[in-house]
Parts: sequence; structure tokens; C-alpha cells
Amino acid sequence: MSTSAESLRVIENATCTFCGCVCDDMVLKVQGDRIVEAKNACVLGKAWFLNHHPENRPLATIEGKPVSLDEAVERAAQILVQARYPVVYGLSDTTCEAQRIAVAIADWIGACVDTTTSVCHGPSGMAFQGVGEVTCSLGEVKNRADLVIFWGCNPAESHPRHMTRYSTMPRGLFVPKGRKDRTVVLVDVRRTKTAPAADIFLAIKPRKDFEALWALRAIVKGMEVDERIEEETGLSMAQLKDLAQRMKSCKFGVLFFGMGLSMTRGKHLNVEAALALARDLNQFTKFYIKPMRGHGNVTGADNVVSWQTGYPFGVNLARGYPRFNPGEYTTADLLARGEADAALIIASDPLANFSQPAREHLRRIPYIALDPKETPTTRHATVAFTTAVYGINVAGTVYRMDDVPIRLRPALPSPYPSDEEVLRRIERRVRQLLGHPSSVHP
Repeated sequence: MSTSAESLRVIENATCTFCGCVCDDMVLKVQGDRIVEAKNACVLGKAWFLNHHPENRPLATIEGKPVSLDEAVERAAQILVQARYPVVYGLSDTTCEAQRIAVAIADWIGACVDTTTSVCHGPSGMAFQGVGEVTCSLGEVKNRADLVIFWGCNPAESHPRHMTRYSTMPRGLFVPKGRKDRTVVLVDVRRTKTAPAADIFLAIKPRKDFEALWALRAIVKGMEVDERIEEETGLSMAQLKDLAQRMKSCKFGVLFFGMGLSMTRGKHLNVEAALALARDLNQFTKFYIKPMRGHGNVTGADNVVSWQTGYPFGVNLARGYPRFNPGEYTTADLLARGEADAALIIASDPLANFSQPAREHLRRIPYIALDPKETPTTRHATVAFTTAVYGINVAGTVYRMDDVPIRLRPALPSPYPSDEEVLRRIERRVRQLLGHPSSVHP
């Protein structure tokens, strides 16, 4: 195959890492240093691939001034080793290989390690530990599900291919007619763009998910529910009984929930109620529940941090063993209280979405940022590294939202190092400074 600048190359079975669907059936056409076509990609995936172009940025900067990679690594390692209460944050838009090394750095320096899960599906992670999760893969949903419920999420806009590739439209082994063999229910506070694709839309009152889910649990178990439930939740007794009956009588049901459940009043208690409902329904049929994860490898971040520490996010390693306490060891809270004195931020932009007190404190402390793009966080970083884009420039492993690992097939080389390479060099220097020169990672 020709490698000249103008030759047209085709990359088959490439993976889109924009969202948690991690669709791995992309067919990319590459001309020179640009992706000119992304077949099978949704509107978000097309923007992800087609808007990618080589960055004209320094390899690394210290306080805004371009420096060599070695100088930046040295300064980053010095900042981390000298810190008394550092935090490692982000990780959701990079490979599992890079995440693994970031956790190792946190372990060496006794840092808090946290992922973007703490500001989205963190309550879900807490609920999983309290109740457990009746889980399945998206492949099982595609081939078996005859009842699909979306609760507090809007996949038509947030995950455009979820419905067409995995959940509602595709023909499966036990649902050969595809959409005609399925009943789709949407529970939300307003009519979103997902509503027209649903058979049933249930308009729930804002902040009343907990009450509605417990009412459904009671109905499923054959218990009496007060008629005033409609006044409380906005859902009539007839609507609740109809949904409960559909859930009990389906052959294979699945409930997908989003941040409309995990980040509203009740938070982890809402998710616990949904998990318990799915568990209860398995007395009558096969029923499963899955969160709709956002970032391309946020599920991988949770898995990697869990492998290494036993907990998915918000883990403190300062005592030499892991301690988990959301609200105390999560990054947004640490920064808002002014406790952290240094930070390593990987593939994340907290200066664009954290609270004002957290952003102000982050600007006051020395921190290191790794990102392919220029962001508010990289602009204010003490040390900033420009890195290659995972999935487009970098191979590696990512996890789909259903915990299925997928290998990346990069389309283009990059003049910039990968997150894994930069973190590996920082970790090596941190170990040397701490007097532990022996290699841990091959």
C-alpha cells in the first residue's frame, strides 16, 4: 500500500472513542494527514474524526514557555514528589495502558486518584457497591431484548448509534424483526429527541425518580401503593401498573439510565432503587440494568482504578493502602476545600466545568496537564504536554459502556507522544527521585 502524502488509505474496523458506545465498525479513509471519510460514524463520530488535524503546538511547556520533553518531565516529577497532598485526575479519554501508569504514579507519591466518574456516574459506582448490578453486554441486548427502558437519558443526542446499533433498531437472534419485536419506554422530565423513537413516554416530575422507582418495586412485589403517588411523581397508578406488568412479562428487559437519575436529588439512592428493581424483576423474568456512560473510556478508567485499588474513583493512597470516600477524596471537593497542593490532570478539563472555588484553587497550585487539544486547563498548567489522540493516533485498549474491552486501530501517526509514553517517563523519574529505581512496568 502506498504511503505517499496524497495516497488514499482505508482503515477498516477502526474504533470511535468519542462516547461510551465505542463503535468498532468504522471504515476510515485517510488522505495525507487527514481523515476524509468516516463511514458508519454518527454525527458525533464524524465530527470526532473529520475535524481531527495535526496540532501546531509545542511538545511541552513550562509556565507557557516551550521546552523539551525531558525538561517538562523533570519539572513534572519534581512537582509531584515535593507535593504533600497531590491528586491525579481525569483518565476518561485515554487508553487503559495509560490509566494503569497514572494509578502507579498516584501510588508512588501517595496521591488521591480520581476519574471524571466522580462528577457524572459516581453515585452509580457507589450504588453498585451497595446493591450489585444485574448486568449484560450490549450484544445480548441486541439479540435478546424485547423491552428497552431509557430512564433519565437522551441517547438520540448523547449516543446517536446506541439505538440503531445496540438497543432498539437492530435485528437480533431472538428479536428477528428488530424494532417491531421491541417495546421502547422513555422516562424523563421532558420530551427529548428520544421521545419520538419510544412507544411509551412517561413524564415524571423533576427530582421524583426515587419515589417512582420504589412505587414500581412495590407494585412488582404485589404490594399496595397509595393513589396519591400520581400527585407525588406525576405518573398515574395506571401508568405505573402498566409499566410494572410490561417489565414482569417481557422475555428479556433492560433499563438504561443516565445522569438524569444519578445526578439529581437522591443520587446514589436513586440508582440503588433502580438496581434493586432490576434485581427484583429477575424473580419473574430476565431483566438487566446498565448506565449510559459518556466519555470514550470512562468505563475503562473505572475498571483500571478498581483493579489497582479495589475502588472505582475517589481513592486516597496517602497511607500506603487505598481508602475510598466520595466527597472527601474526590477532586472537585478536594480543590473546592483548598486541600490539594499539586495535581496531575490527564485528558480532562476541570477549569471548564468545576465549581468556581475548585477552579480558583487549581489555578493557585502547581499542576501538570496532558491533553491533545489546547484547553483552559492546559493554558494555566505549570507543565503542559501535547499528546496524541487515542483511537486516531494511538493504539491501546478501551472499555465499552458494557465493560467489554476493545482494541484500538489507529489511523494516523502523530508527532506527539502518547499519554502512556509521557506518564511512563514521569513515573520512571518519580521512582528515581524517591529512591526506587527498579522497573515496575515493562
